[in-house]
Amino acid sequence: MSVKGHMKEAAGYVKEEMHEHGKTPEAQRKAAEGRELRNEGRIEDGKAPKTVKPGTEDH
Repeated sequence: MSVKGHMKEAAGYVKEEMHEHGKTPEAQRKAAEGRELRNEGRIEDGKAPKTVKPGTEDH
């Protein structure tokens, strides 16, 4: 696992978790941005991206 990929995945996870339950369009956008960053880090490390909608799976 690369350090850069791991950091992106961790930062994306935090951003997604902070905003996934927000009802405003901005909160939903930030959750999606977090998911995109998380997936970017996962892909860099050779993992499959997360494909479910944020907030719909157990962590």
